[in-house]
Amino acid sequence: MRFRFLGICLKMVGFGWIQHCGSYFTDFGGVERVDFGDGGSMFGYKTRVSFLCLCAYRAHLFVFKMWEIEAAKLLFGEDGRPDLVSCNAMISGYTCNGKTLTTAYSRLNEIESARLLFDESSEKIPASWNSMISGYTQNGLTEAAISLFQEMQMSKVSPNPVTLTSILSACAQLGALSLGKWVHGLVNSKSFESNIYVSTALIDMYAKCGSIREARQLFDFMLGKNVVTWNAMISGYGLHGQGQDALKLFFEMSHSGVAPNCVTFLSLLYACSHAGLVKEGEEIFHSMVHAYHFTPLAEHYACMVDILGRAGQLDKASKFMKGMPAEPGPAQWGALLGACVIHKDKNLARVASERLFELDPENVGYYVLLSNLYSAERNYPLAASVRRDVKKRKLAKILGCTLIKIGETPNVFTSGDQSHPQASTIYAMLEKLIRKMKEAGFQTETDRALHDVEEEEKELMINVHSEKLAIAFGLIATEPGNEIRIFKNLRVCVDCDTATKFISKITESHCG
Repeated sequence: MRFRFLGICLKMVGFGWIQHCGSYFTDFGGVERVDFGDGGSMFGYKTRVSFLCLCAYRAHLFVFKMWEIEAAKLLFGEDGRPDLVSCNAMISGYTCNGKTLTTAYSRLNEIESARLLFDESSEKIPASWNSMISGYTQNGLTEAAISLFQEMQMSKVSPNPVTLTSILSACAQLGALSLGKWVHGLVNSKSFESNIYVSTALIDMYAKCGSIREARQLFDFMLGKNVVTWNAMISGYGLHGQGQDALKLFFEMSHSGVAPNCVTFLSLLYACSHAGLVKEGEEIFHSMVHAYHFTPLAEHYACMVDILGRAGQLDKASKFMKGMPAEPGPAQWGALLGACVIHKDKNLARVASERLFELDPENVGYYVLLSNLYSAERNYPLAASVRRDVKKRKLAKILGCTLIKIGETPNVFTSGDQSHPQASTIYAMLEKLIRKMKEAGFQTETDRALHDVEEEEKELMINVHSEKLAIAFGLIATEPGNEIRIFKNLRVCVDCDTATKFISKITESHCG
């Protein structure tokens, strides 16, 4: 394939022109030869060197495909007397720095290729370790990131602020509070507390691991906070359902001289949604558009639909979607369907689900929500019909599970799980808890049980959900009054959410 850049290309200079060339590399996987045409000499020196760097960089990604190196050589030879920048670009292309390649493969989700290059590297410098740990973290492979970090420690390679920022992000994703605290100790021992990225990662880690007080203490002690720091704390309050605290912090931020960004407003809307702050959410959205002049993204619109929907204002949520400048997507329709399930509006739910089945037919979660709604309405034939459709489409439902760590040992439970060595003791504790909860006024929420069975049997099924089993085990394995932390891979059901609050009250243990 041969591309010839003529008149229109002559109007493109500097990086803009290079981006145009880059699109051909991206769209076609490379070019056999780039011909500058008769007007090639009209391109400036910086443009030509930038193109040379592009060739070298693309050669990195595709492991020295000869036509890319040849394109770089051709341009290098035409420079007459190449200077240091040109020579460095060619050397970089030929030597193929391992750290750069590892980073590139990681960002392309080619994590196995990145690890292969890392393992083959004869001399692993801190930057090499950082690239691989960061690659694992960014691709959601948090356990692999932590494992590699531990390997780095055993190799006597000293971590730097970049390393610790990446590993703290992995701890936040995994909910590994004990490791996060250990890393915090390492931060202090190496006097990295003043590094804004490390401190912000610590705040984010504590907030996402459930320690919102520790996060706020770190936040208050920090000097020179940037927008990411403020966002981490606001988002933490949102995750903990503390909407008013998030709004108060935003008020402080607006008087601090740090300008908010789109993520700030997304975090605020999320906080309003989970705290039931409808009026405040509408004011934040209006302020974002009219006072700060941000164009809302799909996620902002979805949060507004969620705010209105959770509050039972389904008609208003539907009208809001109709007023969007673009057609609503899966995020908005999904938020509306979730609200319909909460408030048992089967007519609007049917409209939302039909659109979702068209827009995102492979997402089994929407089918589950619709089936739950029909079950709550005791329309078991329709619920069964939805489940049959899931099987017909060969969609796999993700198995719900709950993780609880006792010391350094992870314990994973599924609904009705009998595999734990202490299963009999766990079930005895759970039975005792349920009896005490009922004495305190707890009633099992059976409306959304998926099976057409007797009420008593439904209650038995819901009582052994994975969250309750994990909490019961936590109460057995820890001292009375201790904090119990569990991690669920899916949304917590209404019954388990209510049960957790009752258990916290009757045992005087904080469960979450």
